[in-house]
Amino acid sequence: MIAVRIPLLAVDGGGTKCLAVLMDQSRQVVGTGRSGSCNYQGIGVEAAVRELKSAIQQAQEQALAQGQDETSTAPGTVWEVECAVMGIAGLDTEYDRQVITGIVQEVLEQLSIKVQHLVVENDGFAALLGATGGKPGVLVIAGTGSIAYGVNGKQETSRSGGWGHRVGDEGSGYWIGKQAIMAVLKAADGRGKKTALTDLLLPYVGLNQVDELFNWTYSQHYSIEKVGELSVLVSQAADAGDEVAIAILQSAGDELYLAATAVIDQLGMKEERFQMILQGGVLQNDERVRSSIMAKMSSYAPEVVYEDAQHDPIYGVIAQGWAYLDRQP
Repeated sequence: MIAVRIPLLAVDGGGTKCLAVLMDQSRQVVGTGRSGSCNYQGIGVEAAVRELKSAIQQAQEQALAQGQDETSTAPGTVWEVECAVMGIAGLDTEYDRQVITGIVQEVLEQLSIKVQHLVVENDGFAALLGATGGKPGVLVIAGTGSIAYGVNGKQETSRSGGWGHRVGDEGSGYWIGKQAIMAVLKAADGRGKKTALTDLLLPYVGLNQVDELFNWTYSQHYSIEKVGELSVLVSQAADAGDEVAIAILQSAGDELYLAATAVIDQLGMKEERFQMILQGGVLQNDERVRSSIMAKMSSYAPEVVYEDAQHDPIYGVIAQGWAYLDRQP
């Protein structure tokens, strides 16, 4: 049996993409792999296994191509990894941990990877560590989903929101898109104001009449990703002065602000100086949502400092892995 020894495997498995990195003793990247979402809540367990496996397998192949012994590709090859740290989207409850740990273990077995020390966390904590560089801070993410994470000077962590598209993710792209659909339906039957969202949304999803929208929402064409894309249309309508769209984005900002203040209170950071990072497509592309949070936060926590993320989430995962390895004899 041939063994390939690697000190660190790091994985950032988000709701949009999965990135895997293998690093050698000199802390150099020897292999990377990228695939699609590995959030089992959105794509199912089987697909999550496939995407996670694809990203790690690509990293393995690249590592071998960069100079590993050619015999390492022989049947029976085992990869021995000292530490594997994985930040995986969808890990919100103990049940999620059981499911995701099972997904990870299945992938490791299929790829003949033996791990001495395995860490599986929510991808948001990895993003937090990567964004703040380990310093006290709050990370608010509003992409397809939404969540807030924080870490204080004692390295205590907290989170708020992120309960998924069915019962949470307020302020996210999906949530904004869903509000747009509801606004169009309400306008059609007289319960809400007329809105430019009707003329923007229907052709975007390939429909001609409002009543077709009802059937679309309960069809196989409806998806979290597709609804999340509708948030761009809400921004367009708001830019054109549509009152309904403006109200939706204001509500999104209010929800994200509440998530951030919950984290700040839990960690006792209200009077302390800390950095806040606003991340994700909604917060990076819609100035209304971003500005509404910043305006309220400046009076709530006067010592807050807004900064760009120092590193991508994968760097937070990598930092966790090396911190563990550095503590070993």
